[in-house]
Amino acid sequence: MNTPFDRAKASVTVPADPGTAFRIFTEETGLWWRKGMKFRVAGRYPGEVLFEARPGGRLLESFETPQGTRVVELGQITAWEPPNRFCFEWRGANFLPDEKTHVEVLFEAVGSGTSVTVVHTGWANLRADHPVRHGADGTTFIRTTAMWWGDQLTALRERCGS
Repeated sequence: MNTPFDRAKASVTVPADPGTAFRIFTEETGLWWRKGMKFRVAGRYPGEVLFEARPGGRLLESFETPQGTRVVELGQITAWEPPNRFCFEWRGANFLPDEKTHVEVLFEAVGSGTSVTVVHTGWANLRADHPVRHGADGTTFIRTTAMWWGDQLTALRERCGS
């Protein structure tokens, strides 16, 4: 389904070639993925976000709690085309087992860098009162999701420049 309330998109240009940008995105995720309640299931607990960098691999977050190590599967890779593109299913921590969205990440050479674009779709398949929306209407929720990815991509750009 492709409605105006289904597609969040964010882009950034990073100072790296597509292969390096792809590698940093997928292999150094824990070094650039923002921390805190807004970005991680772990919230205040220390932990790691990582992609199992291969077709069928998973997006995982692991973190330490007073009760021990917790591992949360956030998604599974559905397409793997280095250095140009990969896709994965995304599942929020509050999703039911059959709920998922889809993320496509594109890497395109531009000048002396790479344009990295994230397109996150599938939101229209979730009910309007789904907890992931935090009570926001469709327009506000998609704008907020695009800004969330924009924050993440800013962190990726900073990592690629370091």
